Amino acid sequence: MILNHGELARALKIVEFGVCAKSAVEAQRGVLVETGRNRAKLTTFDYETAVSVTLKGRARKGSSLLHFVQLKKALAAMVAGETKSRAEGTVVSLTGDLLSTEHLTVPIAALEREEFTAPPEPLPATVTVDADEFFAELKRVLPAAAHDDTLPLLTAVNFTLSGQTLTLAATDRYRLAEGQVRAEATVRSPDKPLSVLFSASVLVSLLKQFKTYQGPIGIGLLGEDGDIPRATLTLGDTQITVRARDGKFPKYAAMFPTEFAASVRMDRATLVRAAKKSMAMVQAVGSTGGPVALLWDQEGALTLAPVIADPEAQSRVRGTNVPHTLTCGTDKDVAEQSVRFNPAFLLAALDAFSHKDSVTLHIKEFEDGHATKPVMLSADDGEDSYRHLLMPVRIHASA
Repeated sequence: MILNHGELARALKIVEFGVCAKSAVEAQRGVLVETGRNRAKLTTFDYETAVSVTLKGRARKGSSLLHFVQLKKALAAMVAGETKSRAEGTVVSLTGDLLSTEHLTVPIAALEREEFTAPPEPLPATVTVDADEFFAELKRVLPAAAHDDTLPLLTAVNFTLSGQTLTLAATDRYRLAEGQVRAEATVRSPDKPLSVLFSASVLVSLLKQFKTYQGPIGIGLLGEDGDIPRATLTLGDTQITVRARDGKFPKYAAMFPTEFAASVRMDRATLVRAAKKSMAMVQAVGSTGGPVALLWDQEGALTLAPVIADPEAQSRVRGTNVPHTLTCGTDKDVAEQSVRFNPAFLLAALDAFSHKDSVTLHIKEFEDGHATKPVMLSADDGEDSYRHLLMPVRIHASA
């Protein structure tokens, strides 16, 4: 296989997040290199995620399994001392286990091909989505995915394909984010909605590696009715196939409120500034991890304030004024009511609406002066299908 150094380095960077670096089976720490028909395919598989990149270049038919880390380091060493542009264009040859340039030739540690667990076959694309739309929606949904491995089901993003809509959803039990992307069918659409749980950590890696990708993204899904439930994303010369996580994503549709005690439209930038000030103040007065609260006074004026542990001191706290408009409910409905938030979760939710001037907070009900049911954030233009649920921080007797 003969190609430019930059092309091979890019391919290795992409397939790296499919390497099982800590596997007890050394073969799974390798990259499978298959060549032929003037193409080379690099594949890694960590038992859950398979990543492959196909490169065009002069290549004879062959197959080898090479130690990934050694190959990556050796490739970098081949252009040590060169300028970036010269390094990018350096012609590299990888034949079997031999890595060569015009200056150096070195063997790379070869691993036992027979011990390499082959990944599941990638799926053909059922639909394609626009990369910009998909990545933008993915960035909004991902922060709501859990990071606790004791709940593996929630460390994934749920992909649901229904007709010409791909719905993405994630939750960590304290918040839930849902967004939708337009999908164009490449074959006949499934007769019923199809869902697969896609690892959130893989999607994070995907975003890092494809920041400038502009082409369409092909998506193939195979649910529980299939041989191995899995999903494949195709981005140009790259395919990423994941085994679906076991279990079913929570049925969450009923959690989004449809009737509200109040709906409050607020300027997003003002609310972000107020939330940052309140979170910093909570930390400054020694209540790290404490909530912030939207508070209405008797006349219906709204502030966002830090909540501190001392009830007597809390009565003397004055929050930041938040101009607002009630689109549902009246001043009487919200007078002396409050909604308490984890400030980091509130800021992450507001960041998902960074392209909007305002957001609307929908409150299902108040109980004893506080919102106790999940509240919903949405945009106001009716064109944005993204929704975000936040669980209010519970009230304790000492607060």
